[in-house]
Amino acid sequence: MNRSVHPIIDGRLPREVRAIDIGLLTQLFEYAPDVAFFVKDMEGRYVAVNTSLANRHGLDRCEDAIGKRPIDICIGKFGLGPTSQDTKVLRTGVPLVDHLEMQWHQPHKPVWCLTTKLPILNEAGEIVGVVGFSRDVRVPVEKHEIPETFALVLDDFERNLIELNTPSTLAERSEMSLQRLARLTKRLFGLTPSQFISKTRIAVASQLLLGTDDPLSEVALASGFYDQSAFSRAFRMATGVTPSDFRRQFK
Repeated sequence: MNRSVHPIIDGRLPREVRAIDIGLLTQLFEYAPDVAFFVKDMEGRYVAVNTSLANRHGLDRCEDAIGKRPIDICIGKFGLGPTSQDTKVLRTGVPLVDHLEMQWHQPHKPVWCLTTKLPILNEAGEIVGVVGFSRDVRVPVEKHEIPETFALVLDDFERNLIELNTPSTLAERSEMSLQRLARLTKRLFGLTPSQFISKTRIAVASQLLLGTDDPLSEVALASGFYDQSAFSRAFRMATGVTPSDFRRQFK
């Protein structure tokens, strides 16, 4: 597995520590119920998962995911995105870090996650698999803990997504610096300001797609996007499916 341990320290470690067992890692992540952990082979097939990942896909046992890819166990077309991510990491060796995306707890419960995937390298430096996790994005504080000026902006945010569409605008309306806004959104939501804006837009769009029959162009505008093509790209990046597929899947 690719390690970030200093070579001098690494040389002093017992072989058993330098080659930590996958089963031990999986056992560790059993104590993180809001984190879906996985290890995959060169074909993007699961070789180890924790209970959180199995539950997310409505599986009775972790073993039910082994040997399968996300596209095999996700509902509809929602496995296309994660499978494509795996293929890219395996091909390029470039990690995917804190990628904000919407995933689904079975049967139809959306959950926002920050996903990280790293290539696994053998002793020769060759890519042999993928290890990673998706961490649920939750709001860990009560509303009264949010600064009053920021709370007022949040109240107006979903109704005014076109105007309040950049971190700079949010910071200005909230009467704070960009740096303070970044610290605040990270503490409150676990997200950067840009991730928070993207999450809010896509959440509003998904509600409109399911709750109305409005054309995609109108949904795009109401969600703060300037045109339908930009909306479709952003929606697919966040959910793994197109807005049309999303609407068909759940309506």
